[in-house]
Amino acid sequence: MTTTLISPAVGSIQQARPDPLGSLNVEQRAAAEHGLDSQALDTRPLLVIAGAGSGKTNTLAHRVANLILHGADPQRMLLLTFSRRAAAEMERRAGLVLQQVMGMASKEPPHLPWAGTFHSIGARLLRDYAGRIGLDESFTIHDRGDAEDLLGLVRHELGFDSTKDRFPRKGTCLSIYSRVVNSQASLTEVLQQTYPWCNQWEAELKRLFGGYVEAKQSQNVLDYDDLLLFWSEMMSEPTLAAEVGSRFDHVLIDEYQDTNRLQASVLLGLKPDGAGVTVVGDDAQSIYSFRGATVRNILDFPQQFSQPARIVTLERNYRSTQPILDASNAVIAEASERHAKELWTDKASSIKPQLVMVPDEAGQARWVVDRILDHREAGLNLKSQAVLFRTSSHSAALELELMRRNIPFVKFGGLKFLEASHIKDLLAVLRFAQNPRGRMAGFRVLQLMPGIGPATATRLLELISEAPEPTVAVERFEVNANVAEDWQSFVQLYRALTLPQRTWPADMELAMRWYTPHLERLHDDAPVRKGDLEQLVRMASGYSSRERFLAELTLDPPEATGDLAGPPHLDEDYLILSTIHSAKGQEWKSVHVLNVVDGCMPSDLSTGNAAEIEEERRLLYVAMTRARDHLHLIVPHRFYVTQQSASGDRHLYAPRSRFITESMAKRFDTVVWPQATAQDRQPGMGQAQRPAVLVRDRARAAWR
Repeated sequence: MTTTLISPAVGSIQQARPDPLGSLNVEQRAAAEHGLDSQALDTRPLLVIAGAGSGKTNTLAHRVANLILHGADPQRMLLLTFSRRAAAEMERRAGLVLQQVMGMASKEPPHLPWAGTFHSIGARLLRDYAGRIGLDESFTIHDRGDAEDLLGLVRHELGFDSTKDRFPRKGTCLSIYSRVVNSQASLTEVLQQTYPWCNQWEAELKRLFGGYVEAKQSQNVLDYDDLLLFWSEMMSEPTLAAEVGSRFDHVLIDEYQDTNRLQASVLLGLKPDGAGVTVVGDDAQSIYSFRGATVRNILDFPQQFSQPARIVTLERNYRSTQPILDASNAVIAEASERHAKELWTDKASSIKPQLVMVPDEAGQARWVVDRILDHREAGLNLKSQAVLFRTSSHSAALELELMRRNIPFVKFGGLKFLEASHIKDLLAVLRFAQNPRGRMAGFRVLQLMPGIGPATATRLLELISEAPEPTVAVERFEVNANVAEDWQSFVQLYRALTLPQRTWPADMELAMRWYTPHLERLHDDAPVRKGDLEQLVRMASGYSSRERFLAELTLDPPEATGDLAGPPHLDEDYLILSTIHSAKGQEWKSVHVLNVVDGCMPSDLSTGNAAEIEEERRLLYVAMTRARDHLHLIVPHRFYVTQQSASGDRHLYAPRSRFITESMAKRFDTVVWPQATAQDRQPGMGQAQRPAVLVRDRARAAWR
């Protein structure tokens, strides 16, 4: 719709701009216009409860664009997401709105310099304020693998790898440490609730974590958890919090239901009155407590600021048919606490979701494959269909059946990009040049050269840590004659990478040229791995500096080595298998959910308290709301359980999930395949005064 306006400046008649919010529904528009839709400025924080498939991303992008159209400075907008890709998509969509409204010729989206993940923005702010919070601004960031290795080294130095009784592995130790930091719970509480088998090691773990913190600080490195912890501690210092908060007029956060206590404390520190704050999320899709997320953040948000929040609820669904929504609404309506909403759509359908009773897991696999092929014959390609499950092991029987019948599939998961050894090698070269005190990177790089082992590498790293000029220490280091040629090649590279006038991404190309001979020596499949490295080099060209590249890639890496090159090279079509956690944010025309039985959903490992059971309910809800046209919940009545110490291998009866109650049955078409006994049909049960020194001291003191 367009109208004519009289310009107050020149009195001329002008053609009005198109309505930037013309494509939004009433509730979406209310969210996009909050604080801008009346002469009396509404400064209340805004909570947008966005139901599954309700156009959450589109609404937030329109709000960003509308704020800019009303004079907001993009340089003073902080947009926090949970992936770099989500931040880029938000920029792109906001740009499209602005182009349409303003007739912009350029196809480039508006630049939002402060759009990114919590961890990446935290890293930038910590570097900006490093001198005031007791950090060296040249700090580097450990990914999960490096953090595990450093913790493992401290574990070894403390003698915990030689205990008579089995001490927790380094990965488990890091998980415990991370849970304590992100949940802000005590070590005692975390051990009792989540790691009860480690209770006996509480005193030793406290020593280990104290040593780990000391090691990180001595090496000038931070891990993922530090980025949030130190940022949160900054926000607890009133002068610093006010200074950082004043840099941003608007703070917008996506997927707020996935935030942890540290992230919520950062927001409260930035904007204690809530002015300019917008958070978008859905409490019904809060399923990541194992990462430290808490549903309390979004449930308690309306009353957390000095002025109560305005709540806008998006209930119109643009994804699923009404019968699927009716069943999904019924499941989540049983939640003990929630922001109430009732999803609806104008996608009418006579096809109800199916509740499918099968004898066992083998029967489940056969039925699912038969149904998938039926859908394919009816015009649904394999890529528009997905099979979802609670844990990765639940798809084992199905995978065998798919292979037996020659049906290609992709299972979400596999080797993470930054876990591939060749990727870690090349990044370690850059990290070592960026921060010579980072021992994990240096230890890895030095041992790439034949003839240099742990002892030699340790000796050089000790010299570097004591030398005022690390480059001089490297250049003067003496090695055996048989290593001399490789060593001189490395010294030349190190010298070039540490020059003040170095250029980027030429650094990456130099490192790649030096590493290639080692890649070919170390790996038989070097040509394949080199393709990954070339992709990494191309990625580097998109960043302004080595420091920025290393931080961003570590904080928000591609999921797997194939992600950069697009879909896997399979058949012309392939089926999607995925855990429910990995499927969040996705949608398919047809969805099969495996093992909708007690013991699997809810998992028998997640029924220790009411909060765990409620999250399991939300997990089923997330799975159901991925479906557009067809939804099938599969209920196998028997499981084959191995290694039962008392009675050997045996079949167990599996009642239908308690989340699908008898009263919900009318919302499903019940299918019994091939037939069920009476027992099978029974219902389921059912100015800061040196705040960084304070930050650093707090990090140490926490483990004393």
